[in-house]
Amino acid sequence: MLKRTKGQKLRDERLYELTTLVAGQFDLAEVLDKLAEAAVKIINVKACAIRLLDDQAGELTMRSTFGLSEEYCNKGPVSKNDTVIKAAFAGEPVVLDDVRVDDRVRYRAAAVKEGLVSQLTVAMQFRNKPMGVLRLYSPKPKRFSDDDIALARGIASQCAVAITNARLYAQAIEGARMAEQMKLAGVLQRRMIPQKAPLVPGVDVAATYIPCFDVGGDFYDFIEISDTSFAVVIADVIGKGIPAAIMTSMFRGAVRAYTDSSNCPVNIENIVHKLNETACSQCRDGEFISLFYAIFDINDQTVTYCNCGHEPTVLIRDGKMIDLDSGGLVLGVDLDADYNIGKTKLLDGDNLLFYTDGLIDASDFQGRLWGREKMLDTVKKFTAGSAGQMVKNILRYRRRFTGLAKQIDDTSIIVIKVDRTAEPKFMKNPSY
Repeated sequence: MLKRTKGQKLRDERLYELTTLVAGQFDLAEVLDKLAEAAVKIINVKACAIRLLDDQAGELTMRSTFGLSEEYCNKGPVSKNDTVIKAAFAGEPVVLDDVRVDDRVRYRAAAVKEGLVSQLTVAMQFRNKPMGVLRLYSPKPKRFSDDDIALARGIASQCAVAITNARLYAQAIEGARMAEQMKLAGVLQRRMIPQKAPLVPGVDVAATYIPCFDVGGDFYDFIEISDTSFAVVIADVIGKGIPAAIMTSMFRGAVRAYTDSSNCPVNIENIVHKLNETACSQCRDGEFISLFYAIFDINDQTVTYCNCGHEPTVLIRDGKMIDLDSGGLVLGVDLDADYNIGKTKLLDGDNLLFYTDGLIDASDFQGRLWGREKMLDTVKKFTAGSAGQMVKNILRYRRRFTGLAKQIDDTSIIVIKVDRTAEPKFMKNPSY
């Protein structure tokens, strides 16, 4: 187990508490108020403000504050074209060491009267679309460290989850009755699944999610870490119905929060231990989460990973199948579990297949399982094509076996093909 200081443990506990605030909560005002207060306490600053972007007005409106006077909150409008806001929306953490003398500050007199000196601004984003900003204030100059910035980004990520949950739920619930809550939860959950695979030079990525019921426990995500690295996460929350959907939403938020709050290079072992702590505190008897967490470094052509009781990702190279199985137990069972980290060098032409057990546990009308062997035999046939073609053919061959037999588990598939000459369409075609 990694040794952490008392202060680090306290911050991790508070960061975890943020994920529980978001899970299953759709009262946006209440959640944002709690997140603003938590941000102040975790980072030990004077105040916090959360502003949401109003696209039509072109301004950011104040939605929640902690530690700020009403007079300061009403000091005047903040435009999305403000220098600090534009930089934050571009992905930069903007630190103003002394707002009293910084020309980028529009309301310097109000800041002086409020007793504010240092300011940190980070963007809240969902699928790379800016939703607003999280601002932290300190009465001391040069207050914010790299660790503070990483934590602020993690908190901003949770704010984005809360806002997205509330907005999607509000849209879905309009005009619906209580009898349709299961379907609405399913819509909410599926919208949290990435609608498109990321466009990354050097790799070809394709993915699909096939739910079995209105709501389920599968999810996957792609998280950008830098211009040349990204995380791939695939998990299966054991359980069905709304409880599993809420757990899945909470756990996805925790994965993003812990990844976003980690300084580069990302420490997978540390993240996995935090996720296990989260799962252990939330899972009841018989509940657990399987997870495969991987980080791709395009420049080094490596994949670093941890398999937490999940179906092993398969590396297909020159007709050989290599299981990436370094890791440990499923999450949520043993608080003191140890996890091994694996690292593999990638070569041009390599294919990697991530999947959940619903893919191989599909059965025909006689109850016979499609199975892992048939899946691997299918994969071998399509290594020369694109990642998207492999995904489609895997599903096509499985359907040949199962026919129209009803399945009882969700299916998630991610295929990543390594090709240093590969470029996304938008890079190949200037008019795209």
